[in-house]
This record gives sequence, structure tokens and C-alpha cells, in this order.
Amino acid sequence: MKTFAVIGLGSFGYYLTRALVNLGHDVLAIDTDEDAVNRVSSIASKAIIADCTDPQAVAALGLTEYDSVNVSLGGNIDASVLTTLNLKEAGVQHIVAKALTETHGKALEKVGANEVVLPRRDMAARLAHRLVHADILEFVPLGSDYGIMEAAPRADQIGKSLTELDFRKQYNVSVIVVRQLVPDEILVAPDGDFVVKDSDILVLLGRNEDLEVLQTV
Repeated sequence: MKTFAVIGLGSFGYYLTRALVNLGHDVLAIDTDEDAVNRVSSIASKAIIADCTDPQAVAALGLTEYDSVNVSLGGNIDASVLTTLNLKEAGVQHIVAKALTETHGKALEKVGANEVVLPRRDMAARLAHRLVHADILEFVPLGSDYGIMEAAPRADQIGKSLTELDFRKQYNVSVIVVRQLVPDEILVAPDGDFVVKDSDILVLLGRNEDLEVLQTV
């Protein structure tokens, strides 16, 4: 079990808290709004009212002990930047911050965010790939250049081994996971002799431009 803190309990922070708890982790939920804290109090491991734009308040929370601190104050740019700065100066090792715009994201990185999430941009990219390519089940951008894609195998790939298909040589992408539906099993870093079935889902990692080429083949 890991420990997380979520600062900012709007829609994004609320659902992030709920998802982390559902995955079996310990979550400290924080907001300045009492109603927001009360709404999540029955879900989070602990929910408190605190203003993390105040460095003394951040220091008192003991957030350096958490595996990750997540700042979801995207609607208030000044507060999210100041909170991220306070977390960094307090010694928090891993900070994930939600941003509204690319410029906002750059500011968050400058003051110490290890990872910046732009939900609207990332969701739009994922939806676009699914709309354009019917066989794409999921697409997750990794920064601006790389992505992870879930795809059903094409008819001409079924019955062939990963060595025969040679995704690395043919398309410059890697098969990092195979999700088998029959039997229900996850194969991480599958061997080259694994034979692809029509019930399998391939999880591919590569540059966005190479994944795009693969989708059009």
C-alpha cells in the first residue's frame, strides 16, 4: 500500500482520491473549503482543512513521508504554483500537479513539479485516437513525443509469434504488455515466442509518430 496526498478537492481531486482509495491506497485529502473536505471525508483515509499556499501549513502536514503529493488546484493558477513551490521547499520528493494550460504547466515544472498533468489536452488526444482508429482501445500520451497504445491485433497478426511480427524492426515500437482475455492474464514483457490470439490486446510503447504509422498500416 502506498500513501498519497491530494491537495484540492474539486472534481479532479475528488475522483483522484476515490480512484486511489479504490486501488487500496492510503489517501490524505486536503482543501481550504469545508464542504469539499466533508464530501470526501467518508472516502479518504483522512480529510483535513488546510491552506497549502502557507508554507507553515505545508510543513505541519508532514508530507515528506508520502509517496506522492498531487496538486489539483488547476482552477487557481497562483495557488497551484505557490503550493507546488511550498511542497518542493518542504522537501516533498514526488509532486504531480494539474495544469490548465501549457504555460501553466511550464510554471509548475519550474517551481518543482516532477510531473504535470493537463487533463483536457490528454483526454482530447486519447479520444481523437479512438475516434479515428476503431481498433485502438486506449491511447495514453507520455509527454509530447511518446505514448502508450492499447490495440486489438489485426487479422494478419493473429497466429504469429512476437518474434515473427518483430514490432521493433517493422514499426519501431515495443510490445510491453499483452492483456490476454482467454485466459484472463496479464503478460509483462512477453517473450518473443508468444503467439498472438484474436482475444489478446497488445500494449505498445513508442514515439507518437511511429504509433500513428502503425495505426494506418
